[in-house]
Amino acid sequence: MLSVIPVRGIPDIKKGDDLGKLLVTRLKEQGDEFQQGDIAIVSQKIVSKSEGRVVSLSKIAPSDFAKTIANSSGKDPRQIEVILRETRKIIRMRGGHLITETKHGFICANAGVDQSNVGNGDSVTLLPQDSDGSADRIRKTIHEITGRIVPVIITDTFGRAWRMGQVNFAVGISGMKPIHDYRGTRDMYRRRLQVTEIAVADELASAAELVMNKADRVPAAIIRGYNAPKGHGRVKDLLRPEEFDLFR
Repeated sequence: MLSVIPVRGIPDIKKGDDLGKLLVTRLKEQGDEFQQGDIAIVSQKIVSKSEGRVVSLSKIAPSDFAKTIANSSGKDPRQIEVILRETRKIIRMRGGHLITETKHGFICANAGVDQSNVGNGDSVTLLPQDSDGSADRIRKTIHEITGRIVPVIITDTFGRAWRMGQVNFAVGISGMKPIHDYRGTRDMYRRRLQVTEIAVADELASAAELVMNKADRVPAAIIRGYNAPKGHGRVKDLLRPEEFDLFR
């Protein structure tokens, strides 16, 4: 049976907090503990806070380019400047929307710069500099404390080019392969599959979001009962190379 278990009682995170230790403690306090094969799903926001990836807009001097974009979009030019600093390439600008490619290779709104769930209204959070490395540290801490092998997925909320609404995507991975490759296997009618690769890390991230209520301080969840693809995967495995992207 597949279960999605919210990890409750996580406090407001500060720089230097040990998320792996905190997950173990909070799970135990709610009468549970990590089991072999569990998958820990952790929101990017608390990872960024724990790593000090928080910027005060009062310390940002916007460039002329940032001011120009802000005038046309109605956004704070200081926040635009932070977005530009986190951006490798601007993909689209239209109707107040800024879609960028981050330095990690993610294509998302505002380079992942976000003002929600940040205590100081003058501050924004940035994506982790190395979200796979962040996932590695959380996974290793859980293993050191519990002895359990627990893959970790760090998630963020992204929009989608062809559908309304947002979903949680994996932005950091440790301890599993993010894609289940069905190529070469046969379907129920014995036809050989040639292109099917399922992004299970994204599916797990989205499943966890169903219990990770942003307003109720549930920034983490446990997926139990899913046999994750074994191996050493990285989030770059989920990124489509630009030469194969038909829409850029």
